[in-house]
Amino acid sequence: MIKASGLAAGESARLAGSQVLKHIRIVGGFLDGAEFDLSSGLNCLIGARGTGKTTVLELVRYALGAMPDPQTDPEAYRKVDSVIQANLGESGRVELEIQTTSGLDYTVSRAFNEAPLLLGADGSPADVSVRRGGVFWADIYSQNQIERLADEAISQLSLIDHFESTQIAQINSQIRVVETKLASSAQALTGVQEQVTTCADAVAGLPAVEEKLQALPPVTGPDAPAIAQAQQAKFLRQRETQALDGMWQYLQKYEGQLGSISGQLARQTQQQFVPDLVNGPNGAALGNLRDRLLQGAAEVDDLLQTARNRMTQMQDHLGDAGTELASVQAQQDLAYRELVEKSESTRDQAAARAGLERLQNDLVAKSRQRESLLAQQVELQQQRVGLLEELGELRERRYRVRTSVAQRISTALHPTIRVRMAESDHQEAYRAYLEEILRGVRMKQGVVAQKIVQKVLPRELVALVREKNVNSLKRRTGLGDEQAQKVMAALGDAETLYALEVIELPDRPIIELKDGAEYKGSTTLSTGQKCTTILPILLLDSDGPLLVDQPEDNLDNRFVCESVVESIRQVKQRRQLLFVTHNPNIPVLGDAQRVFVLESDGVRARKVAEGDVDECRDAIVNLLEGGEQAFRQRQERYAYP
Repeated sequence: MIKASGLAAGESARLAGSQVLKHIRIVGGFLDGAEFDLSSGLNCLIGARGTGKTTVLELVRYALGAMPDPQTDPEAYRKVDSVIQANLGESGRVELEIQTTSGLDYTVSRAFNEAPLLLGADGSPADVSVRRGGVFWADIYSQNQIERLADEAISQLSLIDHFESTQIAQINSQIRVVETKLASSAQALTGVQEQVTTCADAVAGLPAVEEKLQALPPVTGPDAPAIAQAQQAKFLRQRETQALDGMWQYLQKYEGQLGSISGQLARQTQQQFVPDLVNGPNGAALGNLRDRLLQGAAEVDDLLQTARNRMTQMQDHLGDAGTELASVQAQQDLAYRELVEKSESTRDQAAARAGLERLQNDLVAKSRQRESLLAQQVELQQQRVGLLEELGELRERRYRVRTSVAQRISTALHPTIRVRMAESDHQEAYRAYLEEILRGVRMKQGVVAQKIVQKVLPRELVALVREKNVNSLKRRTGLGDEQAQKVMAALGDAETLYALEVIELPDRPIIELKDGAEYKGSTTLSTGQKCTTILPILLLDSDGPLLVDQPEDNLDNRFVCESVVESIRQVKQRRQLLFVTHNPNIPVLGDAQRVFVLESDGVRARKVAEGDVDECRDAIVNLLEGGEQAFRQRQERYAYP
């Protein structure tokens, strides 16, 4: 059961419709036994360095499953993971009591090296997720991460997406579905193209065979008309046999494919639900689930077997029809042979023509197969064009959402900060892909790739390569003739072009700070200006709590007092804040509802005090002001009354 929280009734009501982190409890490790009853407004963690303040924030991140992505940001992941390992311990865990936007209470419990466990108000596991887009989330920023946000376009894009996380997540999910379909489309088109090429190579000999047939002298003699008619009938009989054989082979292949599927569901179920699991503590539930899955697998196998049996029947029908047809054709062939063997000259002429006609017949069948494959290829290409258009529309819709967010931020922070979106303007993945494809080609692939990505979009490049338009590629990119030819050759592979068609150019946020009369991009600013630019964006309204480690880093006290504190006083009315800080202006002038004071003996850290600013005055003065004597000496030096 969830214990009573430190939230006052008024605080909960004030933040109705927002996420609230109510209580933090740490068991084991460096902060063993530490508990924090949080306010729904401003909370501050203070203490000397090495007392576990940062650890508290990172444990909250860990409990919520909000760790950095090890694939896209391995450095940030390793940094946070090392904090967790060093401070939680092998047997430690962290527990959070949370309240959702709808006012529902849950407990999140996560032990070291385990997944987050979400419990309902009655203490039973809940069938929902705490990850972003689920039942609860928080925006958590480690020390120096604000500066990174100012420098990295991809991090800024993630920041923009936070403001419309649900809508962006839905669009991203639809994009992944379309991208999966496009991958299947590329595979299908590649397979069809290989078959078309095989058929085309064979059909290439058809004109020569037809020319030889036309060059044969006509059959002469009194039986010439009958022989000509008989030869046409023999040609048709060959096509009849080919039709039956082709259909029989197709059914055999199809039946074999179904046979290879049969039993796979059951085998996979047995592999997943091994005896150790079925005989373990949750064996009853897992065993019951395994049995239901095996029953379903057996039903699927029965359906597959029914289909295979029906196809076997169809093969039998083909076989019976083939036997009957062969008997009739044998009589017809016998009559044909008697007709052409009446004279030696007629027999030789007929044999030569029959051989060529048989070869012609085979090649005509290949030609028909090729035409069928070409029609299938056109259909697949049309489907792919539709999927590419759908992908483009989804990416455009996501860009419009991001643009709307940028406009909202600019309006809220006008005129100090301005945010714009540049559509499909981040070229790193595109450039890296071209460099990889051009690797091994005798040219400076980095220089060539950069020239291309600056002037030609991926789908435009695909069109140029397919059209073999070397001159246009040279004109648009400034490449030399030899370079352009080599690029065309390197990119000519169908799979490469399919991959280029779908490669993404991420949108790029442009975040600017007004410096005097002009705006400057965040990447060109000083460290202090970067934090001055990003921190106000983080403090804008959001449903989730905001946790920041030392938001005052690299900021001058005047800006903290005049801008940051004023933003905090406004935002805390609508959003929960938890800051690790060494700056007294944040808890004092921000009028923190909760201040938590930590200390450490080097082996263990503990909370030694908590309360509002007045209740924690002595700790604030000693830890953040340098002590009462230092505070009074500054007051006297400044000659303030």
